[in-house]
Amino acid sequence: MRLKLPRWRPPGGLRPWVAGISLLLVLLALWSHGQEVLALAPDQRGWALLVFGLALTVVAQWANGLAWWALLRWLQLPLPLLEMVQLFVRTNLLKYLPGGIWHQVDRVRLLRQRGASGRRALLSVLLEALLMVIAAFCLIPFGGLQGGLGVVAPFAVLILRPRWLNPLLERLLRSKRKLLQDSDEPLEFEPLQGAPWQPLLLEFPFLLLRFSGFACCVICFSAGQPVGWGSWLAGFAMAWSVGLVVPGAPGGLGVFELVLLARLAGAVPEAEVLAVLVSYRLISVAAELLAAGGVELDRRSELRQAG
Repeated sequence: MRLKLPRWRPPGGLRPWVAGISLLLVLLALWSHGQEVLALAPDQRGWALLVFGLALTVVAQWANGLAWWALLRWLQLPLPLLEMVQLFVRTNLLKYLPGGIWHQVDRVRLLRQRGASGRRALLSVLLEALLMVIAAFCLIPFGGLQGGLGVVAPFAVLILRPRWLNPLLERLLRSKRKLLQDSDEPLEFEPLQGAPWQPLLLEFPFLLLRFSGFACCVICFSAGQPVGWGSWLAGFAMAWSVGLVVPGAPGGLGVFELVLLARLAGAVPEAEVLAVLVSYRLISVAAELLAAGGVELDRRSELRQAG
């Protein structure tokens, strides 16, 4: 007779613990290298680079919104370009709320208000995240073989073949039904025809703009450049992907930083990587605040004119 041991789960589930421990480890690294990081204060040229990186990251928000709009069209949701990009940018800040899903919840809600079915609205946010991860995986080979990862990573694009994409989306629809909140709408899955190649291609300008903002931080704080740009790009893409797929990490906070620290360990001084990561996180949040604030000001201006 086999004894069936009860499965132990930490309070609140495993996901928030992974995110919390990742953030704690990054904070401990910052604590131990605090003086070295502070010694890397940027000069006038460095501040100019950081401002330029901020501008590039703001533009990246709009590029991401454009890719999402293209995905909506592929899902046969022909909604206005400017309105959808603004909706995307405005809801981006919600990803920093605990749980890391509230930007998706709000996009689903707003799409349904505009006549989209719950199924298509939910598919739009699930596919958008999947396409970003696949695009990021396609950038990993720029870092070389990396123990075979650089060879295997681009094959992630094969997931978009309908024979593999449709079963995956069917499972995701069932598991992510909570994004519809209290809706009782049936979610019968209808297999998608073809693959979203155009939306995927539009994710590359977004990721490269994000990396360009990140590269400004690298130039500012890592003057020696002990590794090539290919390694920085591969590390960025890998950390970006893991930050996206680990649920419970708001905006990938902690997870992105920990993965990049691990990826570049021994190759780049840890204090320099930490300075890059802290500055880039601040730039990312500031860019999302500026982009969302600009959309909100524009919306209020239109309301005043209409009134």
